[in-house]
Amino acid sequence: MISEQSELNNKIHLGQQQGVKQFLTFIMASEEYGVDILTVQEIRSWEKITVLPNAPDFVKGVINLRGTIVPIIDLRLRFGLPSTEYGPLTVVIVVKVIFENDSKIMGIAVDAVSDVYSIAEQDAKPVPSLSDSSNCEYVAGLVNVGEKMVSLIDLQRTMDI
Repeated sequence: MISEQSELNNKIHLGQQQGVKQFLTFIMASEEYGVDILTVQEIRSWEKITVLPNAPDFVKGVINLRGTIVPIIDLRLRFGLPSTEYGPLTVVIVVKVIFENDSKIMGIAVDAVSDVYSIAEQDAKPVPSLSDSSNCEYVAGLVNVGEKMVSLIDLQRTMDI
């Protein structure tokens, strides 16, 4: 039993050394995206929100989350994808984004939550520069998971509004 615990501790230590992180993945426009699971505070079903006047198109409004006012960002619109009606699978992923001087609690509206993957940092590939388009600036890296490719989101850039 002691050797089993020692082996488990070695695997955990090895995983930390190799930079393995867990990512919560979600679907938008038939593509899969991921955010570092340590940034995720909770996952909520779509609910009525309070609209903010003169906010950018991708800021859908705010919700009151146990006394904290949380802005809701429609990630489809933020990424320049076509908008869609919110349905029973639409969820809001509440994340804590850390900036240089402070942190913010924000919600991102996505089509559906997919899975949680453990991904080694060295497996993430950089996004190829395609043009002057700024759409790729929100993607920190690309990683293959089985037969599919997952875009890992840079939350600091995405949520810097």
